[in-house]
Amino acid sequence: MTEAEAVSSISCSGHGKAFLDGLLLHGKPVCECNMCYGGSDCSQLQPDCMVDADSGDPTFLEPFWVKNAASSAIVIAGWHRMSYEYSDGSLISEELKAHIRNVHASVGNAITDGKYIIFGAGATHLLNAAVHALSSKASSSPTKVVASTPYYPVYKEQTEFFNSEDYKFNGDTSMWNNDTSNSTFIELVTSPNNPDGHMKKAVLQGQFVKTIHDLAYYWPHFTPIVAPADEDLMIFTLSKLTGHAGSRFGWAIINDEAVYKRMLTYMDLSTYGVSRETQLRVMKLLKVVLSGNGREMYEFGHNTMKNRWSKLSKVLSQSKRFSTQKLKPQHCSFSQQIRTPSSEFHIDVIAAFAWLKCETSILEDRSCYEVLKEVNITGREGSLFGADNRYVRLSLVRSEDDFDLLLRQINKLVSVEINDKHVATTSTILRQSNETTLLLTAGVNVVNRTLDLRMELETLNSNIFPRQNGLYTTIDLSFN
Repeated sequence: MTEAEAVSSISCSGHGKAFLDGLLLHGKPVCECNMCYGGSDCSQLQPDCMVDADSGDPTFLEPFWVKNAASSAIVIAGWHRMSYEYSDGSLISEELKAHIRNVHASVGNAITDGKYIIFGAGATHLLNAAVHALSSKASSSPTKVVASTPYYPVYKEQTEFFNSEDYKFNGDTSMWNNDTSNSTFIELVTSPNNPDGHMKKAVLQGQFVKTIHDLAYYWPHFTPIVAPADEDLMIFTLSKLTGHAGSRFGWAIINDEAVYKRMLTYMDLSTYGVSRETQLRVMKLLKVVLSGNGREMYEFGHNTMKNRWSKLSKVLSQSKRFSTQKLKPQHCSFSQQIRTPSSEFHIDVIAAFAWLKCETSILEDRSCYEVLKEVNITGREGSLFGADNRYVRLSLVRSEDDFDLLLRQINKLVSVEINDKHVATTSTILRQSNETTLLLTAGVNVVNRTLDLRMELETLNSNIFPRQNGLYTTIDLSFN
């Protein structure tokens, strides 16, 4: 820890960090710069840099762990846990399982009593293990794997990649609402949903339907905790709880022993368990999460996300071309308050991602993804989530630098729209003004010419033809 802290003290201008296991130059560690920053000390902001809002890398929690560096550090001796297994012959730390149960109990987001817990290399690993365990081996046709749009793209990509004979991805859940073929289904339910943050429930019911609940974002810094989840198969991941995506750790909470055993076999054969070092680190991190009143990390995360949504909403409130998802305020049992942000900028959502919609008027023959790319923002295309090209997902969970750069580009995008409005309004005013001026000028000229002619006639009549009995002599001015 001391070595790592010494290396991290190298000045990187606040826009990067040096790591003990990082790159070396002339035998010395060098700064690893944040996105769009360069130079030996990361002080140079690169113009026209492409801002990455695609990745869901949850580095927004890094400042909390910098503050808690000492209490979250671990030292691993060379002899520590060299064996494949723990002393009971398992690949899973019982002490870590106890800490996981305590975390869920303290937050109130999942019921773990009487259920089995299994570890995996992140939620992605566990998702396929769950699909494998729930797929029917007896059916003559592959189990249909489905999810409601917009759905997390990995569901489709991973299922198709493994190309199993036991299961196939079959798209949007709604397509199978009225299925009467007695096909077997596995429905993937993400709540809060990735990308739009909506709380989802299973759609399909019946004896031929199995359900996997992906609850990766069901934590107080992303959403209100409305009630403890009590599903048959629930999946969580450390990356969304503490932000430690690089540790590659997730866990599943399983009700059925037979499903648990099938998933355990999958894990044994695919990785032979999660590394002892990772399990040790996760336990240390969870001890910090549980320390004190058990709320500090969640409050830091929630306040960070709320602040980001406030800034983003303030900018987008000026736009008619771009908008984000709307979520209803709900009572959070963890914070004991209704999670409804300030209405000053019409903020009614806090989620990990902005599900941005481009209005048709701005698209023309482009997708929303292409519109953003033209101003150096790369998000994740709506089509990858099973949605249409009017949508794009923007990640709000990256570092403060990354968010600031994203907000700067969004500001530019909206400023162009505002300028367009001003130009259009000014043009209309000028056109209307010119038209009015022309009409007034023409009208005045007509009146003036009429008055001039009348005066000339009156003068002519009085000089040449004197009044007779007080009347003018009539003169015929018609011409043949």
